[in-house]
Amino acid sequence: MILVSACLIGLSCRYDGKSNSDIRLLDKLKGTNILPVCPEQLGGLTTPRPAADIYYGNGIDVLNGQARVLTIDGQDVTEAFKQGAEQTVFLANTLGVKQCFLKARSPSCGITAQIGVTAAKLLLEGFEIEEVG
Repeated sequence: MILVSACLIGLSCRYDGKSNSDIRLLDKLKGTNILPVCPEQLGGLTTPRPAADIYYGNGIDVLNGQARVLTIDGQDVTEAFKQGAEQTVFLANTLGVKQCFLKARSPSCGITAQIGVTAAKLLLEGFEIEEVG
């Protein structure tokens, strides 16, 4: 089973109600069992929703209570991001996920520029992650 950010396979779950379909990833995953997830929706946030970012640290800091996730209009959505990360890890463990493909530049799923909350939780739990897009 492969966990994939749902927006990468064409589901319109981004904060702005759009998707980030990645044709190369879809071709690569053809014929495999995938688990599409949107951690922000799993955490109870609606789509569309205000854009959010991590302040005062990164996803690891959010999990440790040392940073916050705030929307562009100042709403604190930290708990929703943490809940979404917990739910994603629960699903990954329950369904035997072996690999994860996560959306780059996301406060939930990103790794390179700043590690997101869900990406951090998955890495801390020992999952293999590849960033896409």
